[in-house]
Amino acid sequence: MPDQDDKRVPDTESKRILDRVNRESAAGGMSVVERAKGHFSARDADAGDTVEIWGTRIGRFLGLIALIAMFIWLLSSIFGRA
Repeated sequence: MPDQDDKRVPDTESKRILDRVNRESAAGGMSVVERAKGHFSARDADAGDTVEIWGTRIGRFLGLIALIAMFIWLLSSIFGRA
C-alpha cells in the first residue's frame, strides 16, 4: 500500500503543475489585438485621474514610435543604406 501512495503523489503533483500552467498561459480569453488595445488605451491606469490616463497613453505611443525608429535604424545599418 505505501507504494501506491508514493505513486499517487507525483500524479497529483503533475496535475497541479499542468493546471497552473494552463491558468497562467491563458490570457483571460483575450486576443493579442484586444490586449494591445487595452495597453495603448491605458486601461490599467487609474480611471479617476485623467492626467495619468493621458500621460500613460502618450508615453506608450512615444515608446512605440521609438521602437519603430530603432527597428528602421537597425535594418538600414544591416543592409547598408547610404
